[in-house]
Amino acid sequence: MAELLQHYWLIFEKAWSIKKDLPAHLSDLAVILALLMLVTRSYKLFQFMYFAGLGSSIQAILTPDLGEFSFPHFQYFLFFILHGGVVLACLFMVVAFQYKPTIPSMWVTMLLINLYATIVFQLNSAVGSNYLYIMRKPGNTSVLDYLGSWPWYLLSMDLVMILSFYLLYCPFWVEKKMKG
Repeated sequence: MAELLQHYWLIFEKAWSIKKDLPAHLSDLAVILALLMLVTRSYKLFQFMYFAGLGSSIQAILTPDLGEFSFPHFQYFLFFILHGGVVLACLFMVVAFQYKPTIPSMWVTMLLINLYATIVFQLNSAVGSNYLYIMRKPGNTSVLDYLGSWPWYLLSMDLVMILSFYLLYCPFWVEKKMKG
């Protein structure tokens, strides 16, 4: 609902653009998939969302790319509600249904994200956009500023993604080790 509200508002304000407003960033896709995950209680979708949804939403929350929509703008609140909702949805599945991610699902998620990035690269090339920040770095300060220049930072992004996925898996690894 909030995602639709955001697009409605952008259209109403005549601010919607195919170059920046499609839900093509991973964290945007995660908002849609989080709702689907909650409704279907899909363990397979959780496996993807735990790494991709949680990882991308945490990164988005820590380094938001809000452009001119800073506090106290409507878009500011919507951004944090949507991304925070993804984090809560993933954690809810862990607590309510005892779902746990696996190492194999982490690697499947890596593969799916890279396949998705290949598709988004084609979209970016066709419309002149920068979804997933694979054409250039975002204008705000982000982790990408420390990963080299284009196109090399794309490889570094995969390494950071692997590291962040392992960090997200750590609580489950510790739990497994403690249980013996």
